Amino acid sequence: MTYNQALEYIHSITWRGSRPGLSRTKELLSKIGNPQYSFKTVHIAGTNGKGSTSAFVESVLRAAGYKTGLYTSPYIKVFNERIQFCGEVIPDDELAEITEYVKPYADSMEDLPTEFELITAIGFEFFKRRGCEIAVIEAGMGGALDSTNVIPAPLVAVITAIGLDHTKELGGTVKEISATKSGIIKSGCRVVFYGENKEAEDEIRKKCEAEKCSLAVPDFSKIKINERGIAGTLFDCAGHSDIEIRLIGDYQVKNAATAMLVIDELVRCGLKISDENIRQGLLNAKWPGRFEVLADSPVIVFDGAHNVHGMSATVKNIKSLFKNKKIAVVMGVMADKNYKDMLELIKDITAKLYAVTPDNPRALAAHSLASEAEECGICAAAYDSVCSAVSAAAEEQGEYGTVFALGSLYMYGEISDAVKSLYNSL
Repeated sequence: MTYNQALEYIHSITWRGSRPGLSRTKELLSKIGNPQYSFKTVHIAGTNGKGSTSAFVESVLRAAGYKTGLYTSPYIKVFNERIQFCGEVIPDDELAEITEYVKPYADSMEDLPTEFELITAIGFEFFKRRGCEIAVIEAGMGGALDSTNVIPAPLVAVITAIGLDHTKELGGTVKEISATKSGIIKSGCRVVFYGENKEAEDEIRKKCEAEKCSLAVPDFSKIKINERGIAGTLFDCAGHSDIEIRLIGDYQVKNAATAMLVIDELVRCGLKISDENIRQGLLNAKWPGRFEVLADSPVIVFDGAHNVHGMSATVKNIKSLFKNKKIAVVMGVMADKNYKDMLELIKDITAKLYAVTPDNPRALAAHSLASEAEECGICAAAYDSVCSAVSAAAEEQGEYGTVFALGSLYMYGEISDAVKSLYNSL
């Protein structure tokens, strides 16, 4: 099986959709020898901040010398990004080889696995073959019935910021969503919760008490930001001074503080991680697509804020970094998101909105988004392509202007390609 054949097979089962439940994943993993028992884990669920927090934790563990796995979703540019070992994505040939190995077992099942369940099995088998010591596993959606929840009790279960998203699948209230996310908490693990939501914390604490697990919540009031800019942030936190991160924004400082608390809990589990490992790991952490600066003249930033909770944090960061400056916004959203509230959030900071249609079957058409933006009081226009929208925004903003691409991670590849094309033509 070639790499392209492997991807074709993996994607050929997307029609099966998302079907909650662990039975299919357990059956498939059992058929291939239960690779999930060969490594320790940190399991991370939540509405926003899962990816960044996962990146921080994995980078610190790698800096401490551990053989690390990282399992995340969705990917930004290439599929292989979802499965990483020691900071490197799974090679094409190994993805093809493991897919070919797993395929007959998957095809033999009476209740066939979904795409995500198949990828989970491939990822865990890859970690086993590479001798992974500890894997940072990001839940796909939810927690209790997410296919990643087949792992035994993690060393630390982490729940990041909670907000209303995927309400159709997870429930329409913070309480319901928190109960679902807290399904990753198992007896014998330690638990870290991002905090800042009393209703969510009460639900998570209830689950911790039922499973007899400790719960740690970071105290963000003790964070002192020393410097901030589009190159990163320098801050003091939890007894550490002048911690530097290159992921931009105050919410990333909070994600880093949450990751530092996770590391504290891992040390209590017996892992050997020094202060210098923490400092170096946080500095080296990368997470594309989150307040990522793609160009500097004009400044072009991509941020994959794709729900109201995420957009609120993004707008707060834009106001903090750019003060009262109006920005151009290239925006594309999924039709099933609460984009009307997202538009309300960006109204005060937007000079003009350049609406596009992300390359996804669930995408809202550009002209519909532009129409909604106009109704909200935002100057807006629809564009046939991401490239034409980026070019128009950059030209109208000029050398000293600012352009933000917001709304969906599915646009990242097209946005970054458009920026490269724009600068290559100058």
